[in-house]
Amino acid sequence: MRIASLETFRQRVGDRPRILVRITADDGTTGWSEVYNHGPDLAYPPLLDYLFEQVKGMDARSPSRVNQFLLQSCRFPQGALGLAAIAAIDLALWDIAAKAVGVPVYRLLGGAVRDRVRVYAGLYSAPDPAELQERTAALHERFGFTAFKLSPYRRDPNRVRSGLVANELGAYFGRVRAGHPEEWEFAFDAHACLWEPRQAVELGAALAPHQPLFLEEPIRPEHLPAWGRIRSELAVPLATGESLYSPHEFLALLTAQGADIVQPDICVVGGMTQLLKIAAIADAHYVPVAPHNPLGPLATAANVHFAAAATNFAILEYKPDEVSWCPDPYLPVDGHLDLRPDRPGWGVEIDEDALREDDWVRWDRKVPTRPDGSTAWM
Repeated sequence: MRIASLETFRQRVGDRPRILVRITADDGTTGWSEVYNHGPDLAYPPLLDYLFEQVKGMDARSPSRVNQFLLQSCRFPQGALGLAAIAAIDLALWDIAAKAVGVPVYRLLGGAVRDRVRVYAGLYSAPDPAELQERTAALHERFGFTAFKLSPYRRDPNRVRSGLVANELGAYFGRVRAGHPEEWEFAFDAHACLWEPRQAVELGAALAPHQPLFLEEPIRPEHLPAWGRIRSELAVPLATGESLYSPHEFLALLTAQGADIVQPDICVVGGMTQLLKIAAIADAHYVPVAPHNPLGPLATAANVHFAAAATNFAILEYKPDEVSWCPDPYLPVDGHLDLRPDRPGWGVEIDEDALREDDWVRWDRKVPTRPDGSTAWM
């Protein structure tokens, strides 16, 4: 069973552009994946075409071999675009490999260690408490969610003093807690907007009295020793990993004792092949994995199979965006995604007729400015 063709499709998930990938083996078996939209997003189709020419004719049932070959085909370490493209190829081949033997992907990973996968709803904002209660109640009624992720910023952190941001966050989280069942959990994603470790510690101190699920990525990821510092000063679980690319970077983070929870993205780090290595490193450090997953139904499907087989999996990010091209996505029931043991591969179908329509949308990341006119992180 050899790799015969690779095709890309321009689509969207919510308000974000998304490149979908279909790899076809010479016997007609297809494998699917979606590409992380780091941007420039339209660079992916030609990049994937280039990588396909390197792996055309290789065994489509050997994703790990192809993954290693693609990593070694570049003299220098792959960056964001290269690894995202490699991940797309890797994930499509895992789909084919499982379909070739008629089993779900998680069977190839050693089988399931859990019967279902817990998810939290990514909300990514800080609505007024009354509005938040309406949204969380609706999500709980429809999907059974009992865990949610919010923003810690009630105002622009680049335009007011950091202590005020922290004080408002503490008061806000208190109101959020008072308006929801005490068993429900709330995480806060600071989105690497801060640059000073001290500010991250202030946010953590504001959250601590009300016991957040975790504080995510409060500072930039580049200087890993800073993560060891802030974790030693925080009284809340510290989570990070979406901006890290390789097992070596996660090893460095964990050696620095810089995280309580790691959040690798399967579409960023190079696919299932590399995510399994990262999970093993985290497991050896007694650290759970809560994958970053703000993407669509194909990325969610891949994460479900990882989570089914990973002993140190904790909880999965879930963004409930509907798409035209996947009629049977994994949908939460009682706050969990059920496994699909009777379906080979990822366990989802792709409506190829829907892909005939180019549903592309342009999206550009906004760069905030400070009062003095300098730019800030977002």
